[in-house]
Order: sequence, then C-alpha cells, then structure tokens
Amino acid sequence: MSLAEPALRPVPSAPVDALPEPILRELRSDHAGELGAVWIYHGVLAIARDPELRAFAEAHRRAEQAHLDFFLSELPSRWQSRLAPLWRLAGFVLGALPALVGTHAVYRTVAAVEAFVDEHYRVQIDMLEAHPGHAWLRERLVAFRADELHHRDDAAARVGADALDGLWARIVMGGSAAGAELARRV
Repeated sequence: MSLAEPALRPVPSAPVDALPEPILRELRSDHAGELGAVWIYHGVLAIARDPELRAFAEAHRRAEQAHLDFFLSELPSRWQSRLAPLWRLAGFVLGALPALVGTHAVYRTVAAVEAFVDEHYRVQIDMLEAHPGHAWLRERLVAFRADELHHRDDAAARVGADALDGLWARIVMGGSAAGAELARRV
C-alpha cells in the first residue's frame, strides 16, 4: 500500500476551506499538478511499447490518480483549478513527446517533474506547520511527497545520476514552476 493510500481516511479536525487563502491557492496548484501528472502517464502509455516503461508508467499513474482523487474529494470545487483541460493537454504532451524520443527521455522527464514537486510539497508542508487543526492535511501531503520522491528516484535510477542535468530538465522544471504559478491564480 502506498503512503498516499492509508487504510483509514483521517477525520479532518478542520475543513480545508478554513485555511488562509495563500494555502488554498497552493492546494489549487496541487490539484492542477496531480491532474497533469496523471495525464503525463496517459501520454506515455499512448505511445510507449516497451513493457518495462509501460509498467513504470502504469504504477506511477495509479499513485498520481490516488493523489488527484484526494484533491477532488477534499478540496472544495471553488478552489480547484478551472484550467483542467489545459493541465490534461499539457500533461499528455509532456508524457507523449518524450515517449516518442525513447525510454530515457521519459525517465528524465519524470525525474525533472518530480524534483520540482518535491520542493513544491515541502514548502506547503512547512506552511501547514502553523495550522495544527490541519495536521491531517499536512500528514497527507507528507505521504504524497514521499510518493513523488519515490517516482523521482525510480526514474533517475533508470537513467543514471545525470537525470537532472541539462537543458531538458531545466525546461521541464521551469514549465512545472510556471504551471504551478498559473494554477495558484486560476
């Protein structure tokens, strides 16, 4: 069982929408990011034929779907990103294009995306430290971050230590940062 999928659903001691607006905007970006992540793996699966790569994509897609399901159920709809079609398209393209290039390109892409997500979740976890009534949410984000670190490390191990080097990694991480900033706003 993934850390993101606890056996029992925690009982929130405070509703998500009681959080300050800056944190809700961060959670909106999480919703957008997890939606995009699911679609990255849809893009990979639409193109890739390599059985090992397909198994990698399917396993990680399931974890990302669990994260997305959490945000769909716990984040009030008014705080979910209104740009869902854009995140689906962007994710699909970010998965399909590297899959056209080859397995190493996919692994490098996943490693770069997850390197961004690691820091993104860490900032939010730190922000939630000041809100003890939302310890349940903080714990969930800690579990999601652990999953994302596993995805990053799994991808990087498949292509070597230089997975986060180079122009492509900077483009992917920069695009992820720009997407997160847009999602905070819309």
